[in-house]
Parts: sequence; structure tokens; C-alpha cells
Amino acid sequence: MDDAGELHLAVCRRFGAAVAAADGKWDRRSPCDAWDARGVLEHVIGFHDVLLLRPLALKPDRPRDVPHLRWQLTYDSLQVALRSRRAAQLDASAVLPNLTRDVLIHTWDLARAVGADDRLDPAWCQFFYARLPTDPQTLSASLIFNAAVAVNSEADVQARLLARLGRDPYWC
Repeated sequence: MDDAGELHLAVCRRFGAAVAAADGKWDRRSPCDAWDARGVLEHVIGFHDVLLLRPLALKPDRPRDVPHLRWQLTYDSLQVALRSRRAAQLDASAVLPNLTRDVLIHTWDLARAVGADDRLDPAWCQFFYARLPTDPQTLSASLIFNAAVAVNSEADVQARLLARLGRDPYWC
């Protein structure tokens, strides 16, 4: 597997830690206005299904009412997809950078929603922050992200990344 695949699985494992911490807290609101904690999980699962797993015929049969198992089965299928030659069929390298960034940000969303450890790996944050468009309006113009949130100049890279992607890094 290439570096992009390894990074994606590592970020997904970190998301899995937030999923584990969410047990019994799935109805809590999240920094994503439209979703509660369960909605964040389902969004992350859904994007993996649409972009990677269904096209590779690897979408798992998941129980509807066991959120942590839904994620574990998704992660297991991702390992198969990314650690085999199957992902090359889709040119996963074109999809993975944005998908990985999405999972990283939603890791924070979920952890924040359920009161779990919301610290993200600073190297991952720096990696994705450095790859954002230089014009902050570009992201909000896509209608995928909210407008950038202002943070002070001393904010750490995690706060700067979250803010550029339209999150209030101090949300609670």
C-alpha cells in the first residue's frame, strides 16, 4: 500500500477511537449543525461506501443499530481495499487526500460531540493545512465548507485547520 493509503487507515483508526468513546452518546449534538454524533458517523461511513467500498464490491453488511460495529466493519473493508490491488482499479490516490482530510475533521467533530479526546495528530493537521487553497473564500465558495472562522495568530495548527474548514475550534 502507498503512503496515502497508510495515512488514511491511520486517520480512520483515530476516528475509531472517537467512535469507541461515543458509546451511549450518539444523540449528542455535534459541531456540524446538521448532524448529531450518529449523523457524523453515518456521514463518514456513507462517503467511504460511495467513493471506495461500493465501486470495489466491498461494502459490508452492517447491523443498523450497533454504531461501533458499523464502523469496525467499514474499517475492515477499507483495509482490504487499501492493502490489496483493488484500490488501484479506482485510482484511490485521487480520492484519498480529500477523504482522509474529511475523516480527520469528523474525528474532531465526533470526539468534541461526545466529550472525548479531540486532539488530532499535529503532523496530520500540518499536512492538510499546508494543502488548503491559499484563498480562504475558495473553500466556502464550494458550498461544502462553512466560511472560515477567525482564530488568533498564536492558535495551534489543529485550530487553524479547523477554522479554515469552517469549524469553531473552541466549540462546546
